[in-house]
Amino acid sequence: MANQKQKQPEPVVVAVQPAENVPGLPARRLAAALIDEVLRAGTALDETYERMAPSFSLDAADAALARAIAITSFRKLGTIQNAINDRLERGSPRNSGPFEPILAAAAAQILFLGVPDHAAVDLAVRHLHEDARSSRYVALGNAILRRLAREREAILAEAVDPFEDTPPWLAESWRTAYGEDVAAAIAKAHAEEPPLDITVKSDAAGWAEKLDGIVLPTGSVRLRERVPVPSLPGFTEGEWWVQDAAAALPALLLQAKPGERIADLCAAPGGKTAQLAAMGADVTAVDRSGPRLRRLRANLERLGLSAEIVTADAVTWQAEPFDAVLLDAPCSATGTIRRHPDVAWTKSEEDRERLAALQARLLEAAARLTKPGGRLVYCTCSLEPEEGERQVETFLAEHPDFARSPIRPEEVGGLSEAIDANGDLRTLPHQLKGETPRLSGWTGFYATRLIRL
Repeated sequence: MANQKQKQPEPVVVAVQPAENVPGLPARRLAAALIDEVLRAGTALDETYERMAPSFSLDAADAALARAIAITSFRKLGTIQNAINDRLERGSPRNSGPFEPILAAAAAQILFLGVPDHAAVDLAVRHLHEDARSSRYVALGNAILRRLAREREAILAEAVDPFEDTPPWLAESWRTAYGEDVAAAIAKAHAEEPPLDITVKSDAAGWAEKLDGIVLPTGSVRLRERVPVPSLPGFTEGEWWVQDAAAALPALLLQAKPGERIADLCAAPGGKTAQLAAMGADVTAVDRSGPRLRRLRANLERLGLSAEIVTADAVTWQAEPFDAVLLDAPCSATGTIRRHPDVAWTKSEEDRERLAALQARLLEAAARLTKPGGRLVYCTCSLEPEEGERQVETFLAEHPDFARSPIRPEEVGGLSEAIDANGDLRTLPHQLKGETPRLSGWTGFYATRLIRL
C-alpha cells in the first residue's frame, strides 16, 4: 500500500462570470490600453482616446470612467510608479505584457479615485488573467494592489515632494527658468483638476449667471462645475466656445479691427480664429492638418462665424502680406500639463529642441507675411524659455525691422504678474487666484507682440 499512487483531490470548481460580462472590466481594459499606448508610442491621450475608444463599445458612463482613470494615472504617475516599485522586491517582471499599465490603472483607482478596494483589485486580477504574459504574475499583482490598499494613507502622507509627479528634466528646467519656489508652485498647480473656461461672443456677465460661472479679469468665463459641454445653454446656439483663459489672450493682444486682413497660422482647432472672426476681421486660418481643420470648420459653423480655411504648411505657404499675423506655434505644450497631464510623460528635452527649430522657421514665415507697419503676435503654450523668450530674443537680434510693442497690464485684466520685464506675456499655472484651488490658475503661455517697422 505504501507504494500505491495516492489519489489526488478533486479540483475545486469556482463559478466565474465570463470576462466579457463582468461589469466595469471593459472600462479598465480601455484605461490600461490608453496608458500603455500613450507611454509606449508617445501619442497624446486625447487623440489616442478618440482613436481607441470606439472599438471598446462602451456606454457613456464606462467611457468617462476609463478616461478619468487614464488622466488620473498620468497626473499622479510619479507617485503611482514609486508606490508600485517600492513593493516590487525584484523590480518589474520582464515580458509581462500589460502588467504595468494594468497595475497603474488599478493604483490610480485605489489611491486617488475612491473606487472600492475590492472592486479595483478584483477587476485588475481578472484583467491580468486575460493575457498569457501577465497571467503568470497574477499573484504578484494581487499582492501589490492589496498592499497599496492597506497602506494608502501612509503612501499619500509620504508623497510630499512637489515634484513627485514631474519628470526630473522638467523640474530642473523650471528651477533654472523660474527659481525653486515658483517651480514648486507650478508643479503643485498641475496636481489640481483643471477648470472649464469659455469665451463668449458678448455679455460675459449674463452668461456667467446662466452657466453658474465667474467672469475672470481677462473677460473669459470660468464655470464652477464641470458638466457635459454640449448640454449647456448657448452651446448649440453658438453663443460661446470652450477656451482656456490664458489661451484667449494672444488673439486679444493682436488688437484686430473690423475688416483687417489677418492670418492665423497653425490655427486648428480654431479658438483664436473664432475670436478674430468675432471681432470682425477678415481671417485666413492656415494649418497643415486636414482633420484638425475639419474640426475648425465645424466649430465656426456652430458659432455662425466665417474664415478662409487653407490646408498648408505655414513654413512654406505664401500670400500677400497681412495687416496682422497670429502664430500659435507647435510646441512641447508643457504649459498645458494641468489640462493634459500626459504631456509631462510623452515629451522630452529632444522634443523641445526639435520644436524650437520648427518655431524659428515658422517665425521667419510669419515675418514674411506681415506687411510694414503690421503686427505679429507669436505665442506658445510652453513653460520652456527655449520656445518663448529665447526664441524671440534670437529673432529680434536677426530682424532689426521688427520691434516689441509692450503689453500693458490693462490689456490682460490688470494682471501685471503675467507681464515680464520686456513687456511680453508670461502666464504661469499657479497665477490667477480663485475661490478654490480648482477654480484658480490657467495654462502656462508665452506671447510677444511685434511691430514690423
